[in-house]
Amino acid sequence: MKVLSIVVPCYNSAAYLERCVNSLLLGEEKVEVILIDDGSTDQTGEKVDYYMQRFPERVKVIHQTNGGHGAAINAGLKVATGQYFKVVDSDDWLDAVSYQKVVDFLSLVSSNPTQLDLLVCNFVYDKQGSNHKKVMSYLNCLPQNQFFGWEKAKFPLGKYLLMHSIIYRTNLLREQVRLQLPKHTFYEDNLYAFEPLPFVKKIYYLDTDLYHYFIGRSDQSVNETVMLQRIDQQLKVNRMMVDFYVKQVNLSSPVADYLEKYLEIITTISSILLIKDGSLTSLQQKDELWEYIATSDLKLYHQLRRGLFGIGLHLPGRIGRKTAIGAYHLAQHMYGFN
Repeated sequence: MKVLSIVVPCYNSAAYLERCVNSLLLGEEKVEVILIDDGSTDQTGEKVDYYMQRFPERVKVIHQTNGGHGAAINAGLKVATGQYFKVVDSDDWLDAVSYQKVVDFLSLVSSNPTQLDLLVCNFVYDKQGSNHKKVMSYLNCLPQNQFFGWEKAKFPLGKYLLMHSIIYRTNLLREQVRLQLPKHTFYEDNLYAFEPLPFVKKIYYLDTDLYHYFIGRSDQSVNETVMLQRIDQQLKVNRMMVDFYVKQVNLSSPVADYLEKYLEIITTISSILLIKDGSLTSLQQKDELWEYIATSDLKLYHQLRRGLFGIGLHLPGRIGRKTAIGAYHLAQHMYGFN
């Protein structure tokens, strides 16, 4: 059995796939790399087949009809044999030194995999053209050098786990969570970093800068213009997260506070994008999102609405909207995201 399975969703990734896969192959025999050709129309299919032929003991390939990022993760999870599971996007890569630390650590705990449900590492916003690479560290949020539960996690406002920072126990996703991400849906990686967490009991934080999150392609899903074009997808995921929180989360559990803060961030992103667009339709969509939350759970609505972000997003008039947008740009500068 492999220690770690890494799934790489690939859609028309031929231009940058090699940097990603070459970094993953440094895990050698302890890691299996699962390349999902998600209906590509360029040379991605040929490239992933080359890697499978060159490294048959370490690389698996699945060719499938296009189903989107979530469908690719679902397909990879079905065939994964590693005790732990990570997703790496095809335009991102892993730092060689940190990667070895992670593989060594997982090898140590693999004799008793139930002692670890979630491994957290740092990630780097690797923004194209920027000399300064912003590192997202969890030093002030999570204990070090120990296994711990959610009661010891202290996330400040605006800080949360992304897909890039997490490695799950494979059987937790497959048998306990029974994870099934939606097809043909952008931004479903938020569900991936959200829905399994109530099932996570044992966590370890490894303070190393593992994941390089590349930002800068004009067609990237996190590009702000693209996000505005796909705002319906962002809102769909936002509502799915609200539904999960309301129906599945035990509010007395220690993870509930973190999940509420994460939901607050996602709702803030949805709202600020609609405010930035500024059209009557977008502003109506923003109001409808908050009405959806109020209808789903009035207590949750009041908690989000009375929070710092909630107050800022509802400042009245054009000046209020400009103030909210200014705060958003400040956050962009602080955290280095696109």
